[in-house]
Amino acid sequence: MAEIICIAIPKGGVGKTTTAVNLAASFAVFEKRTLLIDTDTFGACALALGFTQDKIKGGLYEVYNYVHSLSQVIHRTELPFLDFIPANVGTIQREERLLRLAENKTLLRNILQSVTSYYDFIILDTPPVLHGLTTAALLCATSVLIPIRAGYFSLEGIEKLLQYLEWIRTTSNKSLFIEGIVQTMYEPHTKATEITDYELQQRFRKCLMQTHIPRSTQLNEASFYGKPGILFNASSKGTQAYLELAREIFQRLAERNVAKDSQQLQQDVSHQV
Repeated sequence: MAEIICIAIPKGGVGKTTTAVNLAASFAVFEKRTLLIDTDTFGACALALGFTQDKIKGGLYEVYNYVHSLSQVIHRTELPFLDFIPANVGTIQREERLLRLAENKTLLRNILQSVTSYYDFIILDTPPVLHGLTTAALLCATSVLIPIRAGYFSLEGIEKLLQYLEWIRTTSNKSLFIEGIVQTMYEPHTKATEITDYELQQRFRKCLMQTHIPRSTQLNEASFYGKPGILFNASSKGTQAYLELAREIFQRLAERNVAKDSQQLQQDVSHQV
């Protein structure tokens, strides 16, 4: 079954889409079967992967309207192990209809059940809000990855998200956990970064990823060409950082699986006794 990672924080401009696209591409480079789903009606993931409107055969909008099944709107990318489902919301009318349909918060979870066995990872990119499609994504996710850019408002966004995640766990998805907080567009030796680093260590130390994603003009340029960083400049610092982030997630997943196996073994032994 796929690990479903939701990329979320109620703050724009922190690198959610860049993280979703490049982390998914990094998983694919490591030959993990990966599906990237864009739940943000802005549709930036499609542009970042080179899917202009004329290349899109359908997306989440059609699935929610029961026009296509999920498997019918899967798009192959330039990376053999990476598939993609766009939001495919091109007008205000379509956006409003999709948001109304998304009020059925369990629909996405039910829809995803048809493909989870085909993938190792499913990445959900979300809009910078905590309702609608973001809530739907959190309900079906196994974990949440929180991108943050240095700054006061990003720190407040984490606080708001963590409170919301507690509510989600209590009411709808008790197994949801925090994959980690990853700093993006990282610029060392600036005052904003120093303050942010200090606050993160004081308030969220247990949740911090070790990997930092540096500010990278190469990653910005890659989006203009409709390519993830690995296909634009594999040696750039930004691309290498996302590969390292993927490795860190693999390691954390392996450690969790060991802990689960150990816990299960202890339960089996106690039952025998």
